[in-house]
Amino acid sequence: MAQPLQNLSIAAPAFYGLNTQDSPVGMSPNFASVADNCVIDKNGRIGARNGYKKLTTNGPSVLGSSVGIEHIQEFIAYDGTVTVFSMGNNKIFTGTTTLTQIAFPSGYSCTGNNWKTASFTNKVYFFQAGHAPLKFTAGGTALELVPNSGSTAPPQGDELLAGFGRLWITSVEDEDYKIYGSALLNGDIWHGSGNSWITIDLTTVWPQGYDSVVALAEHNGFLVVFGKRSIILYSGVVGLEGGVAASITLADTIEGVGCIARDSVASTGDDLLFLSNRGVMSLGRLIQEKSIPLRDISKNVRTDLMQSVDAEFASGNGHTIRSCYSAKHAFYLLTLPHSKSVYCFDVRAPLEDGSFRVTTWSTIEPLALSVFADDVLYMGKESGLVTYEGNIDDTDSYDMRYFSHPLDWGNTTNLKFLKKFNVTVIGGAGASAVLNWAYDYSNSFSKASFSFEDVANEGVYGVGEFNISEYSGGVTVQTPRVNTTGSGTEVTVGVETTINGNPFSIQKIDIHALLGRFI
Repeated sequence: MAQPLQNLSIAAPAFYGLNTQDSPVGMSPNFASVADNCVIDKNGRIGARNGYKKLTTNGPSVLGSSVGIEHIQEFIAYDGTVTVFSMGNNKIFTGTTTLTQIAFPSGYSCTGNNWKTASFTNKVYFFQAGHAPLKFTAGGTALELVPNSGSTAPPQGDELLAGFGRLWITSVEDEDYKIYGSALLNGDIWHGSGNSWITIDLTTVWPQGYDSVVALAEHNGFLVVFGKRSIILYSGVVGLEGGVAASITLADTIEGVGCIARDSVASTGDDLLFLSNRGVMSLGRLIQEKSIPLRDISKNVRTDLMQSVDAEFASGNGHTIRSCYSAKHAFYLLTLPHSKSVYCFDVRAPLEDGSFRVTTWSTIEPLALSVFADDVLYMGKESGLVTYEGNIDDTDSYDMRYFSHPLDWGNTTNLKFLKKFNVTVIGGAGASAVLNWAYDYSNSFSKASFSFEDVANEGVYGVGEFNISEYSGGVTVQTPRVNTTGSGTEVTVGVETTINGNPFSIQKIDIHALLGRFI
């Protein structure tokens, strides 16, 4: 009598996201060893990320040999008029389809693209260390200098926040322990008697001696000050008067962890996420868990992530790290342009240990990220501005890759003779894919190509035998069968496909094998 096939069903492959940190021995089949150009959709399936749509038509001519667009700012005036500013090639542009350089004040010299911008009182303010700050007023046509207060120039710093009725500036050269607040409802006034501007000196406030300010944020009524090695929360900031912050209240301090990249800070509404020297952290969790060991949300990819972060700083490009949060897509994105890597953190369902489900994106390589008021994700690239949408990168296809960790059927002692795989896919109409499998931790994979029908009918196509049905919204569900060979005590499986205009998600993988002799 023939021995029955043993089935291992991986429902929702990579539902837990990537885990490149822990030992692969005994790893849950819900973790992935590779999940590239992927997201985890709302139904818990691993699927292809969206592509991008190119907006800018004159990028090469105005950006020249520069790296591209490095900062984006959406400005909505009081009358509802929307202006998009973007920065690159030591210039500031307006527009999306056509980038139009906006004039600097006469004689102004711009030598960098590390701008921080903020909308405030129907204006946009532009700050960058080593540069006189600029402003653009709604209805205007050119940039203006933020005026001096008498003979005193406004501060020049790299970090800018609009909150509590003021502009706040820090990371001023040689004064990175100070925070300056403008006059109430007036971003033009930073000094002068009788004005309500503010200076906060953190010299004696840092919980672990000297630190320097990296980033500022407004969160739940608190002014959050991110140092490199600590975090300070102030309350009582609204309505402060006078030239010193005498009435401001120190609400909380967090020791031993801070923020290492200004533009890694992103608000999810009820939390702040940021990059520390330990990985990506949650401010809310840090406040709640101060007395227990710190848990970073990037725990399952920490080593790989921090190696890429270290490479950014080693190359002098730490300041180019960018992030954003998209409520529409329910993810926090962290882009490391020098390393050409993007980490995508799904915020919907943290794992039991507090870590987030993570995937990576390659080939898209954004230099800037910005989510606009309509929740459209804009990216800056070497060619100009793009939006995150569709299932193709402008006119180019891109590869999605998923690989499991070694699987043993709960049995580490018997040989398994693989016979066939069934791969259930949502979408994928007309796509081709490659099934990979390898035994016993080998990196030498056997491969078999298979394809997906363009239409929903049953039949035999290529090497795959199809079981096809209709999914909601007219999306096709297909389950091709792929015959396999070989044997081992454990098997690693992977699916690679080229995304060229259609969505693609893996619902389930069924692996059928015969149990062999005891090893």
